[in-house]
Amino acid sequence: MDWLPWSLERTIALFLSLTFLLIGIQVTLFHYRQNFHRWVMWGPVIFAPIMFVVAGAYALKPQEWLFWLYVGLLVIGLADGLMGFYYHVKGIGSRVEGYKLRNFMIGPPIILPLLFVALSTLGLLTIYEQVVNHFQLMIP
Repeated sequence: MDWLPWSLERTIALFLSLTFLLIGIQVTLFHYRQNFHRWVMWGPVIFAPIMFVVAGAYALKPQEWLFWLYVGLLVIGLADGLMGFYYHVKGIGSRVEGYKLRNFMIGPPIILPLLFVALSTLGLLTIYEQVVNHFQLMIP
């Protein structure tokens, strides 16, 4: 990857920044439609724009304090996604007829919280790969 001036970690951080912005917009629309009837619905709505800013700042100008904030937010994103998956599955089960295919189609989207999990895991894996394989962070 000599042709790429940025490290994989930095490129993935920028990708995650933009992806969390787009997912944050979608999550806000879905949860707004449901009138935020549970307090946990605010978690991804507040988290996504913060992750957008922090991951973007870390990608553009990496600093040590941003690195640790970025790592902490990735862990929070992982936990938030798992919690969202739990509540979405629980929400589908609470509908009439429970866990029928129809309720999976019209109920809360169970894949969207797993996308939070997948993206946060991707960020953590790139950091893990950088630290383990190269024994260094990209912080100057």
